[in-house]
Amino acid sequence: MNSARGTSTGSFAPANGECTWRGSGWGRTCGSAPRSIPRRSSPCTGRGEFFLTAEKLPSLKIGSLFLANPLLLAPLSGISNLPFRLLAKEQGCGMVFTEMISAEGLVRNRKATEGLLRSCPAERPLGVQIFGANPSSLAAAAKVAEDCGADAVDINMGCPVRKVVNGGAGAALMKDPSRAGQILQAVRKAVSIPVTVKIRAGWDEKNRNYLEIGRIAEACGVNALTLHGRTRGQGYAGSADWTVIAEAKERLRIPVVGNGDLNSPEAVGRFFALTRADGAMVGRAALGNPWIFRLILQFFRGEKPVPPTAEEKEGILLRHLRMIVDLRGEERGVLEFRKHLLWYTRGLRGCSEFRSQVCRWTTLAQVEERVREYFGGVRRAELFS
Repeated sequence: MNSARGTSTGSFAPANGECTWRGSGWGRTCGSAPRSIPRRSSPCTGRGEFFLTAEKLPSLKIGSLFLANPLLLAPLSGISNLPFRLLAKEQGCGMVFTEMISAEGLVRNRKATEGLLRSCPAERPLGVQIFGANPSSLAAAAKVAEDCGADAVDINMGCPVRKVVNGGAGAALMKDPSRAGQILQAVRKAVSIPVTVKIRAGWDEKNRNYLEIGRIAEACGVNALTLHGRTRGQGYAGSADWTVIAEAKERLRIPVVGNGDLNSPEAVGRFFALTRADGAMVGRAALGNPWIFRLILQFFRGEKPVPPTAEEKEGILLRHLRMIVDLRGEERGVLEFRKHLLWYTRGLRGCSEFRSQVCRWTTLAQVEERVREYFGGVRRAELFS
């Protein structure tokens, strides 16, 4: 597969010359779903894309890639599949990443993991995140990602999950700078596309070695560093320490992207003011909230961020549901989408009863009926509030 490099509008051409979305029949069940307010039609999804630029947000250059804005969607395990990434792009996200993919799995059993690499032109540029502990396996996996059309490859050195860490991967590499360097050097030699690395502040409070790993990455020719402002010991508890991101930005020559607690336009504004970072990576705040990117861009243009209406939320939710069903099949897709139903309705009026019934629905028709029924009530409540 070939892809255009060097711009944020690179194309993705599967071997058969067809868009992955169209080739798989995606859009057949999505066609009747309500949509968000469009700026112009997407050639891949047939839905609206938001081509937003932020006057006060600079563009971001990562190696040969030029992003229209410095807002990135984090790799989210079990979440960041093609439908989720497309929704983020439509709302103005500058760059999206796949969920974390095992390097060993990609090399040894590519058929089982290649679905995670499924892409579409409308989401470009696309970064593929891989994890592992073996330099040669990570290099080979990076080459697979490049051959499949990835615009960049990201090495995960920050995942705090015990299963990943026990295998010597993820945040465990923060404890082994030598191996981290070997991995980064091997991957850099294996591919011609930009290479990035995502790390944490350190293993724990006594071992905050983000600058050491950052300098190793810089010396290995890595094109950008993403730094989460928590240690592995913190997991996702407590608050992210943005001062470590500010220090990394001051001390390193490569672009530094910050991550952690970027959960609102105002928070992102404070983050950039404090850190002067090159980019902001939004993670958990995008769950059930893909329009967070639109709100951030509105904020930086000096506009009042306009939250989505109940009608827009319903439309995005139904589109997301149908795309997941097209991707996974009805039974698996509905099961997988249950968590998204909880995220999309979090904090809405009268959501408790709706959320308590989610686990009972097993068909697409059931979910659609309940969603329309629930949001009909929310819209009526909005009219009289």
